[in-house]
Amino acid sequence: MELINGQYCIQDIPVIELAKKYETPLFVYDANKIEEQYKKMVNAFDVPKLKINYACKALTNINVLKLMKELGAGIDAVSPEEIKLSLHAGFEPEEIVFTPNSVGTDEIEEAIKLGVKINIDNIELLEYFGHHYPDLKICIRINPHVMAGGNRKISVGHIDSKFGISIHQMPLVLRIVESLEIQVEGIHMHTGSDILDVDVFLYAADILFNQARNFPDLEYIDFGSGFKVKYKSDDIETDIVQFGKQMSKKFNAFCKETGKDLTLAFEPGKYLVSESGYFLARTNTIKQTTSTVFAGINSGFNHMIRPMFYNAYHEIINVSNPEGVPKLYTVVGYICETDTFGYNRKINTLTPGDILVFKNAGAYCYMMASNYNSRLLPAEVMIRDGKDYLIRKRQNFTDLLVNQVEVNLPVEQVTAE
Repeated sequence: MELINGQYCIQDIPVIELAKKYETPLFVYDANKIEEQYKKMVNAFDVPKLKINYACKALTNINVLKLMKELGAGIDAVSPEEIKLSLHAGFEPEEIVFTPNSVGTDEIEEAIKLGVKINIDNIELLEYFGHHYPDLKICIRINPHVMAGGNRKISVGHIDSKFGISIHQMPLVLRIVESLEIQVEGIHMHTGSDILDVDVFLYAADILFNQARNFPDLEYIDFGSGFKVKYKSDDIETDIVQFGKQMSKKFNAFCKETGKDLTLAFEPGKYLVSESGYFLARTNTIKQTTSTVFAGINSGFNHMIRPMFYNAYHEIINVSNPEGVPKLYTVVGYICETDTFGYNRKINTLTPGDILVFKNAGAYCYMMASNYNSRLLPAEVMIRDGKDYLIRKRQNFTDLLVNQVEVNLPVEQVTAE
């Protein structure tokens, strides 16, 4: 988003016009930015075989999935529904890796029937595969016990994480693989999100390289993702170019040393779509208390819960008043809970009716939205090559009644004594 002739625009389309055309609240995605991020990541690595599997839990709108398919990505899915959405978008089963956690064998069986690759993250499931599907190739998710990520809620590779098989249990894993003749085609790790320290990532990668030596039929190593993007104009981000150089050097040396012709795989989600997204909301009220000026908007954590759930920072801009005098506002939602998007933010002078834009709204925003307080879900719009497209309709009241079953319960008569 940039200021053009006094108006904030996304690909030359004024944001105010988008708010008028589609109403608010509204999610807007810049498809060209997604393509830019994808190509930046691909170009950062110099290896014979590279595969970028989009972690689609970040944003599963079918049009985003189709764009990823067009760009050449695969899919990292965490539920049967994500698998089916990806198949609907045109992905082949072999382009999809199912990386579940804490699921029952019913979901595993469904994924097997759909023909996708399976990523195993617990020993019991590994044994299940060995007994029931010895002819199927699998991937094993390893927990390297490395603490990394923006905060504990998004750090998933530490010793107390529910994700992956502990690195200390690998001797047992190897015994199971050998005794049950399990075919292991890949190994995988994911340490967390918003990782800035490349050295920490490379340290965890060395752990995975060491384990890779134990699997003679390996076809790929998946190093997960977690690369940090900018949340503020002066913020820092993962230096993907520098990381790509170092990782490519390590990976190529490992392949040469072991004589393995492996694919280097990653599974970015936020890195690909976060910066493409903008959330538009209308200012309802300006409320002055003894110490705070609240700006109340026509949305809440029912639409974007990250600030409340992760204490995530999203830059907030008043696009209705680009030249206004900055003042301090605490931006809050209309949900009957503590519902604060940002405390004491410097925002150009606000009045009721002004449109606020929340940046970095492409990942884990619409996907975490709900109907809490019986509020309706927003519409989604995609902009590509200067044209805007409605890619999800706004919910209406009738949608709230879908799947509800009204029954006539017997009424017990109560008589006065």
